[in-house]
Amino acid sequence: MAALQSLKPQGPRELIVAVPVAPPDRLDELRQYADAVICLSTPEAFMAVGQFYEDFRQVEDDEAVELLRAFAPVTATTT
Repeated sequence: MAALQSLKPQGPRELIVAVPVAPPDRLDELRQYADAVICLSTPEAFMAVGQFYEDFRQVEDDEAVELLRAFAPVTATTT
């Protein structure tokens, strides 16, 4: 949701969200920010994303920051 909210003001031609699983009411919220929402499964008995995965380990903050830095786009610098 945060990613969509930050992208929308940049004026993309189209925003498409694809998720493997989500509760139906959350999809309604996503539709407010995206042009299309694709979801493979919308179970009514949704408690947490992790319940639908065999292995859904948590990622520590430091690891997430490291991954984001590793895959951040390279920006041009002027000298």
